[in-house]
Amino acid sequence: MDWGSVTTEDLIDALREVDWSAPPRPISEFFSRFTTPKSLSKWESRLKCNLYYYRTNYFIIIVFILGMGFLRKPVAILAAFLTGLSIALLNDSFAVAFSEKVTRTVRQFSPQLAAKLRPPAAPVVRGKRTTKRAIHICGQPRMVFVGLFASVGCVLWFTSNSLLTVLWALLIGLLTTLLHASFRVPNLKARLSTFREEFRSAWRNYGEF
Repeated sequence: MDWGSVTTEDLIDALREVDWSAPPRPISEFFSRFTTPKSLSKWESRLKCNLYYYRTNYFIIIVFILGMGFLRKPVAILAAFLTGLSIALLNDSFAVAFSEKVTRTVRQFSPQLAAKLRPPAAPVVRGKRTTKRAIHICGQPRMVFVGLFASVGCVLWFTSNSLLTVLWALLIGLLTTLLHASFRVPNLKARLSTFREEFRSAWRNYGEF
């Protein structure tokens, strides 16, 4: 697959739509081969490939570094959790799974309330029900929960006096991710047709190969 033709916007769309429930790549594979990219185009292609292929590993690294910075500040840990949750809800599969789990939990205590948390029906266009619809969480637009968790997280950041700490931790986490994705030689699996099909299914705007 020619990762050089994948734009940043397409990569973000793919990361938003792909299933993140897959386990992280093995440590032995994650830290195996490193080389310096020979050109800017090679670096861009490698960076996009690794960001997509090792997405779960990078997410765990960033969360781990943030957690290490707040071991003595429970409020800051809660703020980091809410901030991470708001970001995770931007992914389609995670948002749907989160909504279903909350609805199942509520159903155990109040079936009537759970019925109200169902997402609205897909719109009907020219007599046919469309399969593509906006993601809802507990019957509300996804961005309602993203904004709520992000807002509460920001408030907790300020009240815990940990804003500078989170900025440093986030910077270290992103820098670590960037360095690894830049120098890690793309895994052979990332170039196989099965992986290409996985990416194409998540990438709505992807054209013909």
